[in-house]
Amino acid sequence: RRVMPVYHSSFNENFNGQTTCGAAILPLKTNMSNCRGPAPPCQSDGDIVDEAMHYFRANVLFKSFEVQGPADLVLAYLTAYIAQCIRECTRFKGKAEAGKHMFNFGQQGFKIPGEGGFQMAGFFSKPSGRGEADSFRAYFKQLRAECALRVVETVYTADGKPNKFWFMFSKRKFMNLTSV
Repeated sequence: RRVMPVYHSSFNENFNGQTTCGAAILPLKTNMSNCRGPAPPCQSDGDIVDEAMHYFRANVLFKSFEVQGPADLVLAYLTAYIAQCIRECTRFKGKAEAGKHMFNFGQQGFKIPGEGGFQMAGFFSKPSGRGEADSFRAYFKQLRAECALRVVETVYTADGKPNKFWFMFSKRKFMNLTSV
């Protein structure tokens, strides 16, 4: 029996940048000044959040994910986080209302590798010290904030109504994870 492969990150190819807890620190396009962090600015058209949004509807259907590089860890984390964001958005009828909530949702605290309750502990290595823990927290806070804002732009139509082709994934759990 053949198993369908998940989509992997194109950022794994020729990656030689910084990592934190085994995950790549990738360039990021940020539209908001509130999404500041250690990610270098993105010089190309697409970043890891764009890639995660693009592959989300295919990857969310899988129960397992084979990591092929440090960028795959970020892709897997963002896939689980996008699913969580869509579940949050189901509570709101309109884009404006969801946008306000998701901005705050993206700023909330979260668990990191090595802390109890971190859902993806099998994927990420524990931080080697306080500096790496702070680096992970800062980078993933920036990723989460930017991703939450982009999810709202994607899952609602131009007139502010929920897009049923995205909201139908609110019940899907990537790798059986409910939150990250």
